[in-house]
Amino acid sequence: MPTLIDFTAGDEIPRWHAINDDVMGGVSQGAMHEAEGIGVFAGELTLTNGGGFASARREREPMRLSDYAGVVVRARGDGRTYQLRLYTHQLTDGGAYRALVHPPAGEWQRIALPWHAFEAIQRGRLLENAPPLAPDDIQQLGLLIADRRDGAFRLEIARIETLDAR
Repeated sequence: MPTLIDFTAGDEIPRWHAINDDVMGGVSQGAMHEAEGIGVFAGELTLTNGGGFASARREREPMRLSDYAGVVVRARGDGRTYQLRLYTHQLTDGGAYRALVHPPAGEWQRIALPWHAFEAIQRGRLLENAPPLAPDDIQQLGLLIADRRDGAFRLEIARIETLDAR
């Protein structure tokens, strides 16, 4: 399985940037950092001022993934639900394809996400008539938490790989 994201590479973390609910008046904080070769998406989610989401996105890079059946995330969570988001040119104006990721607290888990596990959304709403995800059109990926619960969050990612088409 080819590795898409490797946090042991010294240049990986600078490729990520935070997009939090302050864009709409909220005060949640979230960002990606590295700790001992692990990517850590962490911060504080708050519903204050109508907020309620924190996210981190990797810089855009064409991925050409049609030879694979999906992606695999090796993650350790905190019991909360996260979203892995894939961004393409198929959806505009903030639309993305998301799959839910809910690794158990404190336990590493291999989470296989086939392409059909991703659903089209825009600003938290499902897009009923969106085209199916085209793996060759994936330009960017990101992580988001928006589980409507105040408090600290922490999702550790060892790596993100492709899922073989076998």
